[in-house]
Amino acid sequence: MPSVPEIIEYTNDYLCVAEIEDWPNALNGLQIENSGRVTKIGAAVDVSTRVLTAAARKNVDLLIVHHGLFWPGLQTVTGALRRQLQLAFQNDIALYSAHLPLDVHPKVGNNAQLALALGLKSATPFLEEKGRLLGVRANTSSSRDDLIRKLRKAVGGRVKAFPCGPKNPKRVGIVTGGGTSEVYRAAAEKIDTFISGEAPHWAAVAVEELGMNLLLGGHYATETFGVKALAAHLSARFKLPWEFLRFPTGL
Repeated sequence: MPSVPEIIEYTNDYLCVAEIEDWPNALNGLQIENSGRVTKIGAAVDVSTRVLTAAARKNVDLLIVHHGLFWPGLQTVTGALRRQLQLAFQNDIALYSAHLPLDVHPKVGNNAQLALALGLKSATPFLEEKGRLLGVRANTSSSRDDLIRKLRKAVGGRVKAFPCGPKNPKRVGIVTGGGTSEVYRAAAEKIDTFISGEAPHWAAVAVEELGMNLLLGGHYATETFGVKALAAHLSARFKLPWEFLRFPTGL
């Protein structure tokens, strides 16, 4: 049976964690160690009390998340953080977090996986962020309405569409989560349909002025793809069962 250190070493290398600069509080890699034993992998978008409680109930001892424990930065071990750590320690759960490394990965990354789910072939990286190409872009022959239907199916829920661009788009750009801060840069690269998770108010005005379609599948929903794909990859690699822990935020 593989150990947690063995899986972590492989995953860090596979995601190039040491090479990818991220926001400091992302703290990519192993955030909580356990006894070293692993019998089941869990995957979730965010770590929370609800997620850790479900992981314990489902006998998960290695939990992989996109958003880890330390986004608020330096903090005292009180309240929610104390509760989460206690759940992990009492149930021998190791916690692994991968933020930007999981967004940009060419195979199991959020952007690459969403492009695959939408049937976009030959997607290539674009939009540099912290020395890495953050999103993916691809040519398409699908109509705007077809893309909306495909996105709705891929995320399993509602899609918010701002149909301000062509009905028959040619170039699609994808940056999952909160990627709409990049709409101006995407437009400069001739993207006519931009797909992301959520958007600030100004983005709706921006795409109208830019003549660009904006399709929003939800921050949470568009970032389920990476943790699922990574957990499935590790499951196959190390012959371990895995399960997705679904706790949508509604955003």
